[in-house]
Amino acid sequence: MLWDIFCKVIDNHGDIGVCWRLSVQLARRGEQVRLWVDDPASAASGAVCALTWMAPGGQPGVEVRSGSVAAPAFVPGDLVIETFGCEPGEAVVAAIAARSRAQGRQPAWINLEHLSAEPFVERSHGLPSPVPSGSGVGLVKYFFYPGFTPGTGGLLREQDLAQRQAAFDRPAWLSGLGIAPTHPATARLVSLFCYEPAALNDLLDQFAQGPQPTQLLVTAGRANAAVKAEIKSKNSLQPLWNGHGLLSISYLPLLSQHDFDHLLWACDLNFVRGEDSLVRALWAGRPFVWQIYPQHDDAHHAKLRALLDWLQAPPSLRQFHEAWNGIAPPLPAVEPGAWGGCVAAARERLLAQDDLAAQLQRFVKHIARETS
Repeated sequence: MLWDIFCKVIDNHGDIGVCWRLSVQLARRGEQVRLWVDDPASAASGAVCALTWMAPGGQPGVEVRSGSVAAPAFVPGDLVIETFGCEPGEAVVAAIAARSRAQGRQPAWINLEHLSAEPFVERSHGLPSPVPSGSGVGLVKYFFYPGFTPGTGGLLREQDLAQRQAAFDRPAWLSGLGIAPTHPATARLVSLFCYEPAALNDLLDQFAQGPQPTQLLVTAGRANAAVKAEIKSKNSLQPLWNGHGLLSISYLPLLSQHDFDHLLWACDLNFVRGEDSLVRALWAGRPFVWQIYPQHDDAHHAKLRALLDWLQAPPSLRQFHEAWNGIAPPLPAVEPGAWGGCVAAARERLLAQDDLAAQLQRFVKHIARETS
């Protein structure tokens, strides 16, 4: 079948990252995908351009189209997915209605929602939403919620994930990036993919004070800029803040999605942000700290706590998350040894569930039976 997936880029590259992973997984399951990216950024920094480093090899069966849909030439495929409530536009809605009239059957129209562990997800997953007005009046779209429990749409997961992880060669991968462990026998590797957390200064101090050496692998972009700004400030105020050399820092280039996965597999502790990297941290099975995307009304506080509840996080991990996300400082001590058990157990629970792409295919068949 032909799937049309619509992605509207707001900021960063999380949305296009999720859409690309979904497109790839559907294509590898025999589907044909058109990924429509409405990117307000310039061509030099836009999301389509980002795919050249995020997914340098492309994917057979996935066609990326940039810009808005041109009417009336557009004919929708068998399925239309709007991601994260992006509203694909009047031309798309009119085209869905036209195909419905011509064929006597509406293409499946799905709104793929944001990831959350909150209770409303199970209640809302799969519900229909009739279009009340406009050119799409009479059409029906369905809400599809990713999630962490069997009553949701699951998480994106590659079919060969276990095989890739089993074959991963950590020393070779680190060497390929030019990273040599500074204290090979004792140092812990920590990845940092973040926005600009207020607690970053405290985290750097904590690593610099031990008790063991830490090698911090900092991702390109906002994390890179945030760390460099903090270090510049610290060096000017307290030049000997890292006087024992227990903290070493490596700044990484832009990483493809596969190499970002490898980064999380290589590290003993991962700091991640947003939705896509949260899922990748869970599949990595290593202790992690999540920085949730902040919302002006603090709605992200409840979302963060719901994830920690599902994770069955110990008190120290809860406290660290709240401080890292600016909810309840100060920042407590990093305790990866106490955090790994709940992550490993959560990963096993997730592996027992079907992945998102498989559930989405099954859901579309269900819609077809219901509307036939």
